[in-house]
Amino acid sequence: METQSPAFVLTFSCVDAVGIVAAVTGLLAERDGFILDSQQYADLDSGRFFMRVAFRGAGPAFPDDLAGIEAAFAPIVERFAMDARISDSAAKPRFVIAVSQGSHCLNDLLHRWSTGNLAIDIAGVVSNHEHLRRLTEWHGVPFHHLPVSDANRAEQETAILQVMADAGADYLVLARYMQVLSSELSAKLAGRCINIHHSFLPGFKGAKPYHRAHERGVKLIGATAHFVTGDLDEGPIIEQAVERVDHRNSVEDLIRTGRDIEAQVLAKAVRWVAEQRVLIDGRKTVVFR
Repeated sequence: METQSPAFVLTFSCVDAVGIVAAVTGLLAERDGFILDSQQYADLDSGRFFMRVAFRGAGPAFPDDLAGIEAAFAPIVERFAMDARISDSAAKPRFVIAVSQGSHCLNDLLHRWSTGNLAIDIAGVVSNHEHLRRLTEWHGVPFHHLPVSDANRAEQETAILQVMADAGADYLVLARYMQVLSSELSAKLAGRCINIHHSFLPGFKGAKPYHRAHERGVKLIGATAHFVTGDLDEGPIIEQAVERVDHRNSVEDLIRTGRDIEAQVLAKAVRWVAEQRVLIDGRKTVVFR
């Protein structure tokens, strides 16, 4: 069986202008690049253009490696002042997962990862509690217990960054990590920290949303995955989902249903970020599913 050449992914955003798509696809044609998938979006409100294109080599003019591809695209990136990234689609980004005591999101991510259904590398788990050490280490993933209080919050967040640095991690996932990150840490991890909120934002932000939703007699509950910013639960939304409920559902019923939604929504957000399908557009995101 003939071995296929490696595939690469280019994603970028820039000020919208005539000729962007022609420049990108024209270069690929000149360099014997074969396009596997291409999606683009022009935000008429912000005046910015977003694109994701997956491609592989199909002839002798195609560059030999990732560095060669980046060099070939460099004039176009400079011409349109692109915020661009090119990656080998086979390369798995590394994630550190932060948790507290709730296990459902962590367990779901570990299961998908260990069964080959989530193309990431889980480099470690950090937690302010010991509760999930056994689950984490059963999967062969390093567990880091980092207790936190108001007195040591700065030191504890520095330790989280050190865990990420030592593991070569690209992203931090807050998988029901019941601590609010400082503005400083949020800024350092801008665009690289994903949170799952157990509510359909922007409604019922903050603590105990299921209790507040039950008090209001809502007919839909949901979950929201978003990038973390210094504004609590206000970061660009990556994915959301809802489930219909009614007056017969207790708070416990809502929590049980909500946990299932949270795990599914977070897994989708992590996968799409890992596959370079998510681009930040101001306070919003563009998601090329």
